Amino acid sequence: MSVNRVMGTETEYGIHAPSDPLANSTVLSSQIINAYAATVRSGMGNLAGTRWDYTDEEPLHDARGWSVARENADPSQLTDMPPVLDAEQIALSGGRPPSNDFYSEESAGSGVLMNMVLSNGARLYVDHAHPEYSSPEVTNPRAGVLWDKAGDVVVLQALQKIARTPGFAPVNIYKNNTDNKAVSYGAHENYLMPRSLPFGQIVTGLIPFFVSRQVICGSGRVGLGMTGRHRGFQISQRADFFEAEVGLETTIRRPIINTRDEPHAVADKYRRLHVIIGDANLSEVSTYLRLGTTALVLSMIEHGEAPHVQLSEPVQALQAISHDPTLQQKVALKDGAMVTGLDLQEIYLEAAAAHCRRHGTDQGQTADVLARWGALLSTLRRDPMEAASQLDWVAKLKLLQAYRDRDGLEWSDSRLGLIDLQYSDVRPEKGLYYRLAQRGKMERLLTDAEIAEAVHEPPSDTRAYFRGKCIERFPKEVVGASWDSVIFDLPSRRRLQRIPTREPLRGTRELTGPLFDQAASAEEFISALLGPESAPDVAT
Repeated sequence: MSVNRVMGTETEYGIHAPSDPLANSTVLSSQIINAYAATVRSGMGNLAGTRWDYTDEEPLHDARGWSVARENADPSQLTDMPPVLDAEQIALSGGRPPSNDFYSEESAGSGVLMNMVLSNGARLYVDHAHPEYSSPEVTNPRAGVLWDKAGDVVVLQALQKIARTPGFAPVNIYKNNTDNKAVSYGAHENYLMPRSLPFGQIVTGLIPFFVSRQVICGSGRVGLGMTGRHRGFQISQRADFFEAEVGLETTIRRPIINTRDEPHAVADKYRRLHVIIGDANLSEVSTYLRLGTTALVLSMIEHGEAPHVQLSEPVQALQAISHDPTLQQKVALKDGAMVTGLDLQEIYLEAAAAHCRRHGTDQGQTADVLARWGALLSTLRRDPMEAASQLDWVAKLKLLQAYRDRDGLEWSDSRLGLIDLQYSDVRPEKGLYYRLAQRGKMERLLTDAEIAEAVHEPPSDTRAYFRGKCIERFPKEVVGASWDSVIFDLPSRRRLQRIPTREPLRGTRELTGPLFDQAASAEEFISALLGPESAPDVAT
């Protein structure tokens, strides 16, 4: 029994140009990608890995056993096609064409850069008119927090580059989930699971947990409803945007359980559970528990030991729990019992503790996650406000309540909405989360030095190491990459060399580090990896 498994996060950031509120958000997002490229381009030729390899993308496969026809899919589901934004579109939207060092010469002929694969193994790209950072694959919750936080630094460095570049209006980036104008953007998680596990078993075990998980990892929000027009404060930024229990979509008819069957690994061995119901967290403790508790629940499901509890109306329960920061709201189970979100979490905690006792556990992160989970639920049961140093939604509510008490503000006051937004600003000098952290009022699990290193260095114990080091060491020869492969273009070889990386726990530093250390060039590296040019290509 362990919280260790292959996992990762995806964050779509809110973006805004203060001097041009009507600016095209896709153009602004592309500026983030190109600005970050400009910060790392020096001496890197064509900026290796900026081409994303879409060969193995299959966004319309459903885990329930079918595929959606392309003609019936919503355009937002077609993530297997590269986004395109050319100079003409930029000009029409009031932006600036790619004519200076902000954009790469390579992208100027075919449109601006919309995708990057980074030396830390992550992906930075434009997704649904937002800049998105998809972390590299990691094997434990703490590493998940670390490389998630590295993404915040990546986008921060990009917006700082934009601010320094003549001719470009500054942009602001927010790690939040809604613009309070009926638009929501995601903070997703991914967990590797065995293909042999029936998907229905996953659904049954996860729905009550996901409905109630917000009490420990919600990021908090001023306003109720999709547009936020109704007065009040709620626990989760995403709760009001979910409309179904199970489904394939991610931007419309959002489901609690997403069924996209796109493993990015050996398909008959693994499934990738794509979780879309989380909030974007700035609190390191919230992110740690979001990943760690979910990993524990997945282990219980895999062993057939998840709690037998079913909600009567899961979508309504999700929103009802979110709308009550006192944590007293009760929701109905199918057996007629009434429970709170805390009750549901305690049911899962007790089951996880019993599961660990039966199967044994490590004394590292697994024991730590269990202990923190239990202590935090006890604190929330006693007084939610005591968790202000650990949880985003409580920290934000405490700030807002202080302003309300001082100035006599109603929840409908627009100033509270601005404070809500400022909490999620990624600029340390502006973001209220960072101000609290600087004053020691938010618990930290990581150091700034660790995060700075993770911006450039990949995890050592997954295939992300191989991907990131290929990009770092051989920028001119790597012409594309994805989760499943790295593609080399070498003058001595007749065809492109696609190196498959379908096993997430291969390509580690232990397995490939010596090859990187010994190779003086990409040619030497590929010869050592694949053999001489006369040998069969791995792929074309």
